[in-house]
Amino acid sequence: MRVVNRFQKIVGFDRSMALASSALTALIPLMVVIGAVLGAFLHDEDIAQRIISRYGLNGEGAKAVEALFTPTGGTSTSVGVFGVLFLTISALSFERAAQRLFEQNWELKPLSVRNTRNGLWWILCLGVYLTVGGWLYSVLGQSKLALVPTMCDVPVTAVFLLWSGRLLSASRIGLKDLLPFAVTASVLAGVYSVGATVYLPRLFNSYASRYGSVGAVFAMISGLFGAMLVIVGSAALGREVRDELVRISRGQRPSEREVRRQWDNVVEQTRSRWRTAREQISHRRTKEEEE
Repeated sequence: MRVVNRFQKIVGFDRSMALASSALTALIPLMVVIGAVLGAFLHDEDIAQRIISRYGLNGEGAKAVEALFTPTGGTSTSVGVFGVLFLTISALSFERAAQRLFEQNWELKPLSVRNTRNGLWWILCLGVYLTVGGWLYSVLGQSKLALVPTMCDVPVTAVFLLWSGRLLSASRIGLKDLLPFAVTASVLAGVYSVGATVYLPRLFNSYASRYGSVGAVFAMISGLFGAMLVIVGSAALGREVRDELVRISRGQRPSEREVRRQWDNVVEQTRSRWRTAREQISHRRTKEEEE
């Protein structure tokens, strides 16, 4: 109940969508740059081919990804000054969204732009993390579900998330406090990655057949929303697990009144959201009937 209450307190679904939207604008240019770096070392595939190979895309989905990431007219994929500036701004926007997740979940005072120095370091670490993950899937991703690279990527993800929480909180959250979140999120992210390997090809093909190359963007933001939902949910779970471990070490147990209060709080928030959703649906139906 505390996990659900924590998730609702940080507005988990809205936070996941905000992270997914920021990640989309940051990761597409970042993936282009990383693809160029990996291509320079491996000399085999560009970023579009890597995504197609990673998720086994074919048909309309593969064409949409190629149209999205492959430059037209044989132009170069090099990044100029304005490209670097846009990449930095979009990456900082994503960093701010991730920073707010840690600050809200651990109830810290917002630092905003005062944490820009750590944010820039985090962006660099993010690029290294994505490069290592791309290399793992490129070298080890031979099976249909890519289980081997996913298992190898889990500890890498755990270390990155542990370091992310420490860096983005400006060292205000201890590593012991972040450990339950990092372990939970890395394991669940691995499970989600395996599921995405099965589901995303259908999603890409479905959106691409309806909307063309822009369908790849819709599919990517849907996949990113699921990934960010895993991260946000794991943050809420990790915070409550750590608090529970501290209470257990102190020999504390919640009273029956506290359990009932938390349950009533969760039920009331759920009912409030349900009433709001019903009112919005009713308002839309009334408006459509009037038109």
